[in-house]
Amino acid sequence: MTVQRLAPLALLLTAALALSACQRVNNVPAALPAASAPQDGSATARLREQADGLLALHRQIVVLMDGEAALPPVQRREVQALGQQLFHELLQRQQALADAALKPGALEATTALLARIESEPVWFDADRLAFKEVLDQLATGLKSAQTLDAIKLARRAQDDLDTLAEVEKAYEQELKEVFGGFAKRGIELKREKWTDYVAKLKALHTREAVMKQHGAQLPAAADLAPEPPASAASGAMRGVAAKDREVFGDKLPPKTVLLSFDDGPHPRYTDEILDILKRYQAPAVFFELGQNLGKVGADGQVQPGNGSAVAKRVLAAGHQIANHSFTHGLMSKFELPKVKEEAANTEALLDAAGRNGDALFRFPYGARNDGALSTIEALKLRSMMWNVDSLDWSDPIPKSIAARVLGELDKQQRGIVLFHDIHARTVQALPLVLDQLAAEGWRFASYQNGQFVVSTDKAVAAPPPAPGELYRDSHALIIGIDQYTAWPRLSHAVRDAQSVRESLVTRFGFKADNVTLLTDADATRANILKALNERFGDVKRVKRDDRVFVFFAGHGSTRKLPSGREVGYIVPVDAGLNDLQADAIAMPQLQEVAEALPAKHALFVIDACYSGLGLTRGGTPAADSNFARTNARRIGRQMMTAGGADQQVADDGPGGHSVFTWTLLQALSGKADLNGDGLITATELAAYVAPAVSAIAHQTPAFGSLPGSEGGEFVFELPASAEPALSGAVAQLDDKASRLALKVDEASSAGRQPAAAASGAASAVQVTIKGLDGKDQALAATTARVDPGARVAAQRANDRGLQLYRERRYDEAEAAFKEALQLVPKFALAANNLGFVLYRRGKFADASAWFEKAVEMDGSRALAWLNLGDARLQAGDEGKAMAAYKTFLELAPKHARAAELKAWIANPSEGTRPKPL
Repeated sequence: MTVQRLAPLALLLTAALALSACQRVNNVPAALPAASAPQDGSATARLREQADGLLALHRQIVVLMDGEAALPPVQRREVQALGQQLFHELLQRQQALADAALKPGALEATTALLARIESEPVWFDADRLAFKEVLDQLATGLKSAQTLDAIKLARRAQDDLDTLAEVEKAYEQELKEVFGGFAKRGIELKREKWTDYVAKLKALHTREAVMKQHGAQLPAAADLAPEPPASAASGAMRGVAAKDREVFGDKLPPKTVLLSFDDGPHPRYTDEILDILKRYQAPAVFFELGQNLGKVGADGQVQPGNGSAVAKRVLAAGHQIANHSFTHGLMSKFELPKVKEEAANTEALLDAAGRNGDALFRFPYGARNDGALSTIEALKLRSMMWNVDSLDWSDPIPKSIAARVLGELDKQQRGIVLFHDIHARTVQALPLVLDQLAAEGWRFASYQNGQFVVSTDKAVAAPPPAPGELYRDSHALIIGIDQYTAWPRLSHAVRDAQSVRESLVTRFGFKADNVTLLTDADATRANILKALNERFGDVKRVKRDDRVFVFFAGHGSTRKLPSGREVGYIVPVDAGLNDLQADAIAMPQLQEVAEALPAKHALFVIDACYSGLGLTRGGTPAADSNFARTNARRIGRQMMTAGGADQQVADDGPGGHSVFTWTLLQALSGKADLNGDGLITATELAAYVAPAVSAIAHQTPAFGSLPGSEGGEFVFELPASAEPALSGAVAQLDDKASRLALKVDEASSAGRQPAAAASGAASAVQVTIKGLDGKDQALAATTARVDPGARVAAQRANDRGLQLYRERRYDEAEAAFKEALQLVPKFALAANNLGFVLYRRGKFADASAWFEKAVEMDGSRALAWLNLGDARLQAGDEGKAMAAYKTFLELAPKHARAAELKAWIANPSEGTRPKPL
């Protein structure tokens, strides 16, 4: 599958994908309800009518914006201006529908709305994307209602959101292909193409008709003008000759950018953007709507709302807040007293939030005239425009948004960039933009005392790219052989291969179709070479920005050449004992395969014995503070092996694995992330695995780069945990394996020594291990600590606690879960997990308290209710235990313990008492 750049029409995939609560005052009639809608006054009918209106507007925006990039400049500006107005109307309709569905007593009507979103037969597949924001608010709002019916409906809304995420992904990655099918409850795709969808909408609407309905029209051909200068391209103003009255990006020095965000503050996304800006040390100006900050009474009294607290956090983070009007209306069409009222009321709210510094104003849509500009100037405000528009309001694809911004900045070489802090997609696109700007040495500017102030230093080193951005695609060949025809049979190689494959697919996002698994009879020499050469050598399948992983578990051998040089081999299932050259696969052959790969990075992991490979090249790259960026430009070809030619590779490790693969899997669980940046490089992997394996088995793993490598590193990106909450069903290592896991961690840590980093590079530790040529080498692994933000850090602490619990290291697990809760106090999953560790140690009262906190934070967590029931039962409070069990059964009626609990609840005096862990 190839990833295609989306055509302009797909930038609309609709405007409805934005997650926003922004509203505007102009209630433009955007749609006609379906003729079949009931006309009675019931809540169900009202929600139905609101949904129809929202969908009709969604469709109109798609038609309006389809192909707009190909229009002449004047027409394109008119279309974009109307598109933004309709989009804000769409946001208002989404918010109104969500609010109506969340009203007390509307549960039956909300259920009917969900059913319609999921299965309305006359709607197209992509129509349902119009309701993503509504579903998101329902999933959150219903969950907080804390009633069982509402919680179950919240879970249903979340299921639908998950389905819509698949729809978005399908459009992003394969616009011209048919949607992939999925058989989950709710939305069932009819699999129409996007082009078919747009064609059907154009049968209902035309661009001209949409514009006419909303009081706009395309300029006639005679009125078309050439593209305006970059400084005035956004919201060109008629009747104002003195451009110096406003601030434009063309006044910035070269390679300098000022970031601006409109339409907030948003209760969620503004804070997430602040977190990103902090990591990049980038200043910004936030143009805020008065209605999002609070109200101003007829007597002029300011009544701050919830948004005012967000604005104060913006100021506390060192950024500017500025005026974006009160209602986001089209101020070029307002009477001048209305313009003054809009600006003045917002000024009062900004002052109440603590605003200081320059008083800046931005006209909504860039729509202004001389009278409006003079009016805001009379209030001592100065208009700031933009010359780089992210179009994040209309483009649902973060990569596309980032590419647009970077392309415009590259062309203009300076600029004020317009983003919106009310969209999830902006949160995803922003790090992609800032990372590239930092890599290219751009500087950030602010606006103070009537002039641009440019940072004296270049942008700081960027954190790792956003999730999913390290590689275009991932490919793997996994080989495991137990049942050799001539060589001694093994016990665990096939299981090793299967576990590695499972980890790649379920943990690291390798597509199942891209992972080839060859075991036993299938792992012949011919099949292995065919997979290596044909599958990985196909430039139509494997691209420059891909990665390739090869794992082999089986026999290895070494042949001594007449020259005295030794050559290592991996042994296929059909190899004989006496002719390695003809029957086995030599390391030079793997070297040729590695060099011929079109992929950026490749890693070969060989769980077998080797020596004398002679393939090492120049050691490992120096620690690099800009690792994530520079690594993307370097070819990487690396190999790690389990032991030397004179060593037996242990095939009897814990959990039915070899010692090497068991340690490898432990490392990939997150233990090899030595600097806590969420990435495990091949060097970090070797730095953890090699000393650990050497400490618990008589074998010495080797690691190094292959010829053709340019210092690039294969990278595993640790995912956010998808693990279940701790309960009695979570398996743990036995005592022997638990002791071994502790020994592995201690051995790996003991082998690391501080090392001096290269000038200007990150700090590092040094581990001495064998190179692929059999000689000792000092392996430098970067350990610069990275601040990932509180949410990510809490998730990683929780993941670490889960791993420690499985290893029966309860003190450390308890500390990890407490760390997670200290970072994010409302982390329900960590609260449950901390409670379960206490429960496991017999502290039932303390455990109950944490389980109670978990269900207070999130009443939909079925396992937390089960754990609470168990803890109360163990503490001797059967009444409260029964109440918790009843709630659990409502949420998880098909759980394995359901029958046992139902029997006891039905007849507690005679029924069998539940048997918790």
